[in-house]
Amino acid sequence: MKLGIIKERKSPPDRRVVLCPKQVKKALDKYNELSIKIEHSDIRIFKDENYASEGLELSSDMTDCDLLLGVKEIPVDYLIPNKTYVFFSHTIKKQEHNRKLLQACLDKNITLMDHETFVDGKNTRIIGFGRYAGIVGAYNTLRGFGLKYELFELAKAETLLHKEDLIYRLKKQYFPPIKIVVTGTGKVAHGIIEILDGMKMKKVSKEHFLTQKYDRPVYTQIGVEDYYKRIDGTEGNKQDFYDHPELYTSDFERFTRVADILMTGHFFKKGAPVILTKEMLNSPFNQIKVIGDISCDVDHGPIASTLKASTIAEPFYGYHPGKGTEVEFDHPAAITVMAIDNLPCELPKDASEGFGEVFVEQVLPAFFNGDKDKILERATITKGGKLTDRFNYLQDFVDGKE
Repeated sequence: MKLGIIKERKSPPDRRVVLCPKQVKKALDKYNELSIKIEHSDIRIFKDENYASEGLELSSDMTDCDLLLGVKEIPVDYLIPNKTYVFFSHTIKKQEHNRKLLQACLDKNITLMDHETFVDGKNTRIIGFGRYAGIVGAYNTLRGFGLKYELFELAKAETLLHKEDLIYRLKKQYFPPIKIVVTGTGKVAHGIIEILDGMKMKKVSKEHFLTQKYDRPVYTQIGVEDYYKRIDGTEGNKQDFYDHPELYTSDFERFTRVADILMTGHFFKKGAPVILTKEMLNSPFNQIKVIGDISCDVDHGPIASTLKASTIAEPFYGYHPGKGTEVEFDHPAAITVMAIDNLPCELPKDASEGFGEVFVEQVLPAFFNGDKDKILERATITKGGKLTDRFNYLQDFVDGKE
């Protein structure tokens, strides 16, 4: 099998790569029947010479590759017909801006797999950049807090190389005795907590967070059963919520009354109730001053202040709770919002190395063992010019009926 690592062509440029030079070497050493070609790129965090110095093949012609591997969406004109592609297509939630991409994969007889759809037998995601979204998102949120209150100015994460660089800079700053609430228990939330723990910030129980005062910064982590409750007042649980989100409503206001900063690492499913409502934000009892919406679900998402995604160039904007509109992030009445939707791009070296390690260990073997665990089968969105059974729900989307 010949694998091609393609150049990222989406704008703004993404410097990440699925396999860095040492992981290409590791994969080649592991599989004798594998060959790998790297497409020339002038934007990748690992330069062409980094690959060439390892004796690896570089080329501008990828037409002889069987499997083409990328990170972000590929412009339709660059899709090579009759190939197998793996990248983040952002199509499985019927994202309107990528309808043409999905249509093109069908028209060009492309077998499309998505990093997001690599799941195990329990439907748990195998691979992703979520951890790095959490790491960079936590840093950016605290950076925004410093700017809002003119306490300190931190370097942008994109100018730094490693997680340790972020922690080092945060540890040097003074933080008043603020309270931070972190939503979620998955990879994004774990990334957030890596930063907070790295700063030696004290973790407290949600009960103490809600009732106690502290003389130092503290944080708590809450899950689905903490920020949602059943409407009928009976006891709920995580699985019940996933099965019947319409039976739940937000129970988050108790946290808005005591938290200074919110960092989101939760998973949000369309149709689930809002977590942080406009009414909570506009309440005279609301204490939240900075929101790092790292999960960043725009368009009727769970965080009412997320009016849009922000950017790496302009990471912050203000939310006016009285008007429900955007203002400058440092407006006197504003709640400062950080809602970048491509956070791992700011730490491309760490993110690429971490992602590639998992890809080589947990995804690549499926291409050589007959897909014995059905990882590739479950991940395949299009094949033979048709949607696979698992993703047939996208047909009306493809046909333009939704």
